[in-house]
Amino acid sequence: MEPLSRNQGSGSQDRSRKESEIMAQSTPYTKKAYGLSIAAAVGGFLFGFDSSVINGAVDSIDKAFSLGPALTGFVVAIALLGCAVGAWVGGGLADRYGRLRVIFIGGILFLVSSIGAGLTIGPWDLLLWRVLGGLGIGIASVVTPAYIAEISPRQVRGTLASFQQLAITLGIFAALLSDALLANTAGGASEQLWIGMEAWRWMFLVGAVPAVVYIVLAFTLPESPRYLLAKHREDEARDIFKTLVIESEVDRNINDINKAIEADEKNASASLRGPKFGLQGVVWIGILLSIFQQFVGINVIFYYSTSLWKAVGFTEEYSLLVSVITAVTNVVLTFVAIFLVDRVGRRPILLTGSVLMTIALGTMALAFSFATKSGEDVSLPGAWGPIALIAANVFVVGFAASWGPLVWVLLGEIFPPRIRGKALGVAASAQWLANFAITVTFPAMSGWSLPITYGMYAVFALLSFIFVFAKVPETKGMELEQTETLFTK
Repeated sequence: MEPLSRNQGSGSQDRSRKESEIMAQSTPYTKKAYGLSIAAAVGGFLFGFDSSVINGAVDSIDKAFSLGPALTGFVVAIALLGCAVGAWVGGGLADRYGRLRVIFIGGILFLVSSIGAGLTIGPWDLLLWRVLGGLGIGIASVVTPAYIAEISPRQVRGTLASFQQLAITLGIFAALLSDALLANTAGGASEQLWIGMEAWRWMFLVGAVPAVVYIVLAFTLPESPRYLLAKHREDEARDIFKTLVIESEVDRNINDINKAIEADEKNASASLRGPKFGLQGVVWIGILLSIFQQFVGINVIFYYSTSLWKAVGFTEEYSLLVSVITAVTNVVLTFVAIFLVDRVGRRPILLTGSVLMTIALGTMALAFSFATKSGEDVSLPGAWGPIALIAANVFVVGFAASWGPLVWVLLGEIFPPRIRGKALGVAASAQWLANFAITVTFPAMSGWSLPITYGMYAVFALLSFIFVFAKVPETKGMELEQTETLFTK
């Protein structure tokens, strides 16, 4: 398919092209790609589940092992260091051993982590299980979007790439819902539930179920055609392409990928290094997209929301309910982003999201400045409690409809083929490290000053608007090979 341009001839040609694009979104081939993308996105579900399941357990873990704020933050955040390492090595492993084998490894690591964390005997072995789970999730965070991008027709690539974030939001929702159900069934997260184990332990054990599903999928999904062609297995790649594109497009897709592979081999020693503080400019754009996605503080909502709302006077049951409602909002608005990403474009959605997040976070900072404290009890007087709740959910709306899914879309699009694997690994690692920094510092910072903490997140949301406006071009409807031209002078 020829590259898109701003001027492609007559109006009738434009109408014909648009009609063919619309038709391409509803063929059996794109439906097949939808199915494969949904299955692969189970890795995103594991990501979301693992990142949020500790939300309902964190206070009970603190109580059971007498951790204190600093160690509590470290237990929550250390999984993210494993994620950073997993993201760093995941791309190379996938190129060497195949996408599906690496998916299998990620599933095994997460399965072991879920069981180990549920049966933990102290904070130090819990740290180990959290790191192992993080390794699995980090691997999945790189392999899943790469796999989806490689099997997606360009007309719906943005939509299918958004499935990763949708799966993450569904994983967050499932984790928070299961936390609430288990805690309420037991009468509290610290109370015994089944076979003499506390409810918070079962919160981790439930994660074994999606891990097993992910492992099974590794044996049922077709391998990436690009990987097969890189290993000179053209017949297998051709058979897979026949299920994804019309017959007349099979040879063209194979030839295009073979040319890209040849270019990759010529540039095997290609470096990320460049004149922009030691890196190529496009690599910094990927890194900063990842950092801003985390520095707005979104994961504070999903890691600590139950503790946060309890701290300002809500009961554990109501705090868990509020967390579930927030997770539902996250899921619903991600559907909105998926619907709009290939229609409106990336830039307008990101800019709108930055504005909403800035306003919401500023409002939360203002609300918590009115908090009153009596001993260890904190409360928000008058209307400030409901205002803080509404602002928190507006923040989730702004993030879920924009920066949540679209950063993953852009990371799969903006890097040149010769450095895509390396650059995606670096950007994903930066995302996990930024997530770690926010997560590990929140308990101490919130104990010091919630208004300043949320005010800082609001500043980063404002800076994200400026960054996108100045540095991030539109990539809607472009071939992967075209997008790199947007970042070169």
